[in-house]
Amino acid sequence: GGVDSGVLIWEMSERAERVHPFYVRSGFVWEKTELIWLRRYLRKIGSPSIAPLKVIDLPLKDVYPRHWSLTGKGIPSHDSEDAAVYLPGRNLILLSKAAVHAALIDVGTIALGVLKGNPFPDSTRRFFDGMAGALGEGLNHPLTVLTPYAELSKREVMERGKELPLHLTFSCISPKRNLHCGACNKCAERVRGFRAVGMSDKTRYRRSLV
Repeated sequence: GGVDSGVLIWEMSERAERVHPFYVRSGFVWEKTELIWLRRYLRKIGSPSIAPLKVIDLPLKDVYPRHWSLTGKGIPSHDSEDAAVYLPGRNLILLSKAAVHAALIDVGTIALGVLKGNPFPDSTRRFFDGMAGALGEGLNHPLTVLTPYAELSKREVMERGKELPLHLTFSCISPKRNLHCGACNKCAERVRGFRAVGMSDKTRYRRSLV
């Protein structure tokens, strides 16, 4: 539902005959709001090659029950380091169910909007190649994991999506009344991205500390 995924799905829809948007719901505090905005964004771009959104449940409460992403307590603020928003095994979780779904609908490519400089261990090319190989073998269904933005910055990705309704994407990890809070780590990253490309930010924020 974020800016990078929003640009990615549009660009993939321009290249592929059929694109299947896939959302894994794990119980994070922002998911209800993110899904609202994601559906608005998909309706707005209205590409005929984009299939209906598939929402899959894979709850994590039993794995890290006291994590800020599930409790909403101690949400990383606008001045926190990027490493503060780490979700253990996030891409591992996303790929596992996405791969099963892909095999069942006979899709051979999974794409993620990973950016350059991502510091997390499950965001390297080695990791994605290893996962593609293991999942493909386990499912008897060859898979490729694409990360077309892995050598691009947030600014460069937003430049590519300047004509898209990016204000309908959603980045916040502490939403308030279905709006961006304007004060968390991800809101700060979002604001900086719009400023860097000189785009008018039509996003509605509850408050602004960034």
